[in-house]
Amino acid sequence: MISPTAPELLADPELTDGWWTELHQAMDVLAGTPTQREAVRTLWMRRSFPLFLGIDAPPRIERVTGHGDLHWANLTASPLTIMDWERWGSVPVGFGAGLLHAYSLRVPAIAARVRDEFADVLGTPAGRLGELAALCELLQSVARGEYADIAEPLMDRAEALTGRRPPVPPQR
Repeated sequence: MISPTAPELLADPELTDGWWTELHQAMDVLAGTPTQREAVRTLWMRRSFPLFLGIDAPPRIERVTGHGDLHWANLTASPLTIMDWERWGSVPVGFGAGLLHAYSLRVPAIAARVRDEFADVLGTPAGRLGELAALCELLQSVARGEYADIAEPLMDRAEALTGRRPPVPPQR
């Protein structure tokens, strides 16, 4: 595992260009796989966006098939292996890349690399929505007392995407 003790990245894993290409290809293949499974529920987004992002979820959500829990503890370096498939299913476009980006925020060079690698997705309106869903999920976890070390960067990124500062998640 690239990050054996936590989903968030703590140091640069020095991944090759080939690794990034393989990850992108794997996610593209998965995106085109038909499924009826819903990994990120529309109802959850409608309820959670106002609470954790301070905005309403849009009425239309473009979806693809995704891993549902793409983070550094679910990836290996050499060879690339994507593990822990229990949550796979339909996700908003950009959710996987957005989640991986969010879990990279403590290592700015890798966060930038994720944004660069997945600019074709994250740079679209649908991809921004998927990234917001990923941020919302993590901010919900912050409200439960997890990921305190990346709470501010998560809120900063959400504000950059929405133009509004998310409500400060309560620590429980």
